[in-house]
Amino acid sequence: MERFDLKVLEKHFRENADPDNAFFMKKYMKNKFEFLGIKSTERRIVTRNFFTTHSRPDKRDLEHIVKELWGYKEREFQYFAMELAEKQMKKFVRDDIELFEYLIVNKSWWDTVDFIAANLIGKHLSNFPGLIEQMNKKWISSDNMWLNRTALLFQLKYKNDLDTKLLRQNILKCRDSKEFFIRKAIGWVLREYSKTNPDWVTKFVESTGMSLLSKKEAMKWMNRKTS
Repeated sequence: MERFDLKVLEKHFRENADPDNAFFMKKYMKNKFEFLGIKSTERRIVTRNFFTTHSRPDKRDLEHIVKELWGYKEREFQYFAMELAEKQMKKFVRDDIELFEYLIVNKSWWDTVDFIAANLIGKHLSNFPGLIEQMNKKWISSDNMWLNRTALLFQLKYKNDLDTKLLRQNILKCRDSKEFFIRKAIGWVLREYSKTNPDWVTKFVESTGMSLLSKKEAMKWMNRKTS
């Protein structure tokens, strides 16, 4: 098994580029990023094939590799970086929250932020709950909309472990935002939590002023279930 080699990985990806797909993928992302044109299913096949001959990187090299991948112009490399980090979650230490925050505020868009918030930051804060109060306070008060969205979404997969007091505080702080991505996040996290605690979500939505978009998203699963 060969050591992880970023140049070999890049070669694998570029050999599977599809310009036609790239055009439509770029358009779907509002032309904010370049793409190789490798769809998610094919990207995972390329990744799997790469790891049949190359080992995963050592933890001491992981931050450097992830940031290197974040510097590539094509979006598929950022997707690979996120998924690579997710596979290594048990190796991260408390202060690695700084790496995840770096990923949130650089090349920010919903496709990376949502994955990082729920799958990387959510897991990391579950592993290091002593960070939650400090980081949540920082993010929810930030002028960076994507950090606000992260504060709303990091509990997305917490189910019975979700802190309703914290979620309430975050929503109340953000509910008057005019940002589509904030209003959508409020509704999304409430909708997801309604699968665990529908009574709490129903009461909260009924008693709390928020945008029509947030309310519609919040009640979507329950309305579908009862229709």
